[in-house]
Amino acid sequence: MSELLRIAAYCLLLSVATAGVAADLKPWTDGPPPTLELKDLEGRLHRLTDYRGNVVVVNFWATWCEPCREEMPSMQRLKEKLARRSFVVLAVNLGEPESRIRKFLTQMRLGIPVLLDPEMQAAKAWNARILPASFVVGRDGRIRYRVVGELDWSSDRVVATITDLIAAK
Repeated sequence: MSELLRIAAYCLLLSVATAGVAADLKPWTDGPPPTLELKDLEGRLHRLTDYRGNVVVVNFWATWCEPCREEMPSMQRLKEKLARRSFVVLAVNLGEPESRIRKFLTQMRLGIPVLLDPEMQAAKAWNARILPASFVVGRDGRIRYRVVGELDWSSDRVVATITDLIAAK
């Protein structure tokens, strides 16, 4: 089974197994983040290290993943709530053709950089096997939280957690 099909199967199983159960921010204790260096749809290179000093949500997703599509608007709302603050969302797409991603983005307007992981090497390095998978990186470049599954990123609780990370020295 190809890696993309395996991830799709995990995503389907997760959505069935967690129906009605909200994902949550889980504290991270597994060490430093792997390297993240990917190009966006315009060919610009984005490195996680370039965002040091900001809180960064690294979200692994795909257009075929229903929970991924469901949580995207809440990520956009979170970005808008924290506008002009030290905060960034990076949406890493797993292995899909650019044409499919662009079509999806015409339907769902996002002001979030969409990074391309065509060979899914970043997803493997970050151990993002079930989608959506998100990591919250503190201003110091360390992963603080991980989320597996759909999360309402614009909820008061999540906004407060992110705001506390932004305020941390």
